[in-house]
Amino acid sequence: MTDPALRPRTGGQILADQLRIHGVDMAFGVPGESYLALLDALHDHQDAIRFVVCRQEGGAANMADAYGKLTGRPGICMVTRGPGATNAAIGIHTAFQDSTPMIVLIGQVARDYVDREAFQEMDFRRFFGPFMAKWTAQIDSAARIPEYLSHAFHLATSGRPGPVVLALPEDMLTETATVPDARHWQRVQANPGAADLERLRGLLAAAERPFVLLGGSGWTAQAVADMAAFAQASGLPVGCAFRCQDLHDNRLPTYVGDVGVGINPALAARIREADLLLAIGPRLGEMATQGYTLLDVPRMSKTLVHVHQGAEELGRVYQGDLLINSGMPEMAAALRAMPALPATVSGRWTAWAAAARADYLQTLEPVTPPGDVNLSRVLRTLRTRLPDDAIVTNGAGNYAAWLHRFFDYRGYRTQLAPTSGAMGYGVPSAVAAKLVHPDRTVVSWNGDGCFMMNGQEMATAAQYGLKILFCVVNNGMYGTIRMHQEREYPARVSGTGLRNPDFAMLARAYGGHGETVLHTEDFAAALERCLAFDGPSLIELRTDPEAITPRTTLSALRNARR
Repeated sequence: MTDPALRPRTGGQILADQLRIHGVDMAFGVPGESYLALLDALHDHQDAIRFVVCRQEGGAANMADAYGKLTGRPGICMVTRGPGATNAAIGIHTAFQDSTPMIVLIGQVARDYVDREAFQEMDFRRFFGPFMAKWTAQIDSAARIPEYLSHAFHLATSGRPGPVVLALPEDMLTETATVPDARHWQRVQANPGAADLERLRGLLAAAERPFVLLGGSGWTAQAVADMAAFAQASGLPVGCAFRCQDLHDNRLPTYVGDVGVGINPALAARIREADLLLAIGPRLGEMATQGYTLLDVPRMSKTLVHVHQGAEELGRVYQGDLLINSGMPEMAAALRAMPALPATVSGRWTAWAAAARADYLQTLEPVTPPGDVNLSRVLRTLRTRLPDDAIVTNGAGNYAAWLHRFFDYRGYRTQLAPTSGAMGYGVPSAVAAKLVHPDRTVVSWNGDGCFMMNGQEMATAAQYGLKILFCVVNNGMYGTIRMHQEREYPARVSGTGLRNPDFAMLARAYGGHGETVLHTEDFAAALERCLAFDGPSLIELRTDPEAITPRTTLSALRNARR
């Protein structure tokens, strides 16, 4: 290839070249006139960079987030200014709260129009402030594109990963410059120090009831394997933070459950009883701490060891006894290499850990909710039928509580879900998952309200011939809000009811296969027909609104306040 420094290129060409140099193989977006020059430049890189055309910018941003979660590389999202950028904001916020590497490229008004409230103009630096992105900038000179892109890739992947937003004035993309390319980005992470590891071993040796909590981002398959080896060698009970259940094979005897919404009360009690909490990866935010009630703020009676990628997270809410700034692969490798604790030490908590495991296994037993479709048994059938490496995605809503409780995750990156609690994630993330891993089975688990927020991306699945199974739990309402409504304002239903389409018919309209399940015993056959279909398929599961969670009913919630 000719040295770019020896020839002039447009800003769009320079940008496309940087994306290729940084290893981008896929980008998600909705085309816009504000970045036509970049789209044109990507035409020359079609052999290396696949531009996935989405149906709404929120779907594109969620796909980019899912890509970042699956690969550890920044997911690329391309949108136009104004409405395009604001639509994408939900996925950007998810990437920020989930610590997912992402780079968002937004077309912007021409530089001469800035600050005149031109057509669709926005001040992106103010809109994507410190709680939406790690860095927001505007590239005003084509000659500086390599510098900005290099910084974006390094920042998105280093420390606590997250999204970076770059605005691209349309006239900047058409101006020419002669500038050398940057080199491929490098991930920068801290390592645990020898003194910290020695102190950690001493704290473990003194513990009677230790508990390991895994979560956060930045993990790799090797890091997960290293952590599993460490936990098993010491017999340590391991819980996983909200929607991070695939960080520890749920079949291992050391796995004791998920620490998130609807936590098993017995598990919550054990965490409170623990005398040593080893939190590796999670931010110890609202979900991981049950609304900051599992642990006392700012200092607790138990010993806290907190390991996180971002130094700014350590001591943010809780004053730990040992705070370690480290990447997850680095920490997991160090723990695996740590000299094993004597059997006389680990033997102190053997019975305690075994009891926690027994509590978890009990939660997998099916329940008997009201109605003709029992989701606990549906999920048992689904788990039995799917391969161990199947990827299951979901968004937000009470329907997900059934999945989190009754589906066991057996390998790293078999779960894709937003810890931000954003609805509409399940459909687009499944599209990205199938594009990244075309050889793996992908299932998207959705509620009726959640599906409709980005269900149009089923058209994207059909356009690219993606064999994805979409499951839609239809109870005719925004279930989570209705649950809270009945708890706080019994029998005063307001604003939570839904009138839904025939989801199976909708799937067929998109060119897929559709099934409607009215009885539990019909699910297995419907599942087989969908898995045999060469393209996207959908199963609508019509459930009783009373079956609001695996543990209670709407009537029970309503009557509890009367």
